[in-house]
Amino acid sequence: QVQLVESGGGLVQAGGSLRLSCAASGRTFSDYAMAWFRQAPGKERAFVASINVSSGNTDYADSVKGRFTISRDNAKNTVFLQMMSLKPEDTGVYYCAGRSYGRSRLSIMYNNWGQGTQVTVSS
Repeated sequence: QVQLVESGGGLVQAGGSLRLSCAASGRTFSDYAMAWFRQAPGKERAFVASINVSSGNTDYADSVKGRFTISRDNAKNTVFLQMMSLKPEDTGVYYCAGRSYGRSRLSIMYNNWGQGTQVTVSS
C-alpha cells in the first residue's frame, strides 16, 4: 500500500494557474501508475490525467489536454499536476490515486487514494 497526501489546492480566478502535489510514502513508488481525478458537486469522480512513474508516459482527459501537465519527481516520490488556463468547470475536489500496474482512466482500478484537495475557479 502507498499513502498519498495531496496539497496545493485553492481559489483562483478563471485563466489562472495552480500546481497540485501528491506525496507518496509506504512502499516503492517507481513501479506505480499515478493519476489525478476530480469530483465536482453532484457529479461522479472523473479522470483528469495519469502517468506511468517509471516511463513517464502520460494520458489526459480531452477536457484538460493542452492546459494541464502531469509530471513526477521520483527522488521525492511526488506527482504533480500543473493546471493552467483554469476554467470555472475545473472546479472540484482533486484526488491523487495510485496503482501497482499500468495506467487506467477508471477510478475503480486504483486502490490507493489521497484525501483530496479543493480547487475552486471563479469566473
